[in-house]
Amino acid sequence: MTVTAQKPAPLPGTRPEGAQDEREAAARVRRMFGRIAPRYDFLNHFLSFSLDRLWRRRTARCFAHILRRPDARILDICCGTGDLAFALARARSAALSSSPNQLPILGSDFVEGMLSRAHQKARAGRFAVTFAAADALNLPFVDASFDLVTSAFGFRNLANYESGLREIARMLRPGGEVGILEFTEPGAGPFAGVFRFYFKNILPRVGGAISGDREAYAYLPGSVSKFPSPAALAALMQATGFADVRIITWNFGSVVLHSARRV
Repeated sequence: MTVTAQKPAPLPGTRPEGAQDEREAAARVRRMFGRIAPRYDFLNHFLSFSLDRLWRRRTARCFAHILRRPDARILDICCGTGDLAFALARARSAALSSSPNQLPILGSDFVEGMLSRAHQKARAGRFAVTFAAADALNLPFVDASFDLVTSAFGFRNLANYESGLREIARMLRPGGEVGILEFTEPGAGPFAGVFRFYFKNILPRVGGAISGDREAYAYLPGSVSKFPSPAALAALMQATGFADVRIITWNFGSVVLHSARRV
């Protein structure tokens, strides 16, 4: 679905319980994800019934036209333990099997515990991916240096969504693309209702019990309920330097991929 332009409403970033401002919100998110890093991969796959792998593969396929270019520079922000970066690398290797000169994909995150696991997985899988510690609101890359910037289930945790989009636009070359894969409130219907009940009542309890961190898995459904609607995020993307915004939904409307082109 292509989104037409509309005036965006003000959209603050995430605010974990007790955070008074953007700086404190970012610090709380960093600490929280650092605590759950050891069980993060297992719980992602377990709690989503491994559908998170499928959503990342689908996202990678949406950017096949960029991945098949050996010289394309690709950045995955808020990369966590690297799963979207690896999905992009697999899709790129399949598209460029005869080209040994493809540039490595770059992943960045500001949680050291997540990056440590990403490094381990990259070495074990021999992925053409490198990782760097960086804050998505203040990235250490020069202007217009990437052809594709992605994020999977991490953009929602930024302390300021508008600043995050402007930083992505700054790093993209004109005509470069962005892909933001995120959770959102599901639509109507019986299956969506079942998922909503699971997401808000079962997932936090199971995730909290297994991880030993109830706060982190209570934060998840709360952050999703406060995250901008697909239309609102699309409007903000249009206001921050992007055109041709497209929305793809999966899983009864609870998982959304926003893609767009930098003007």
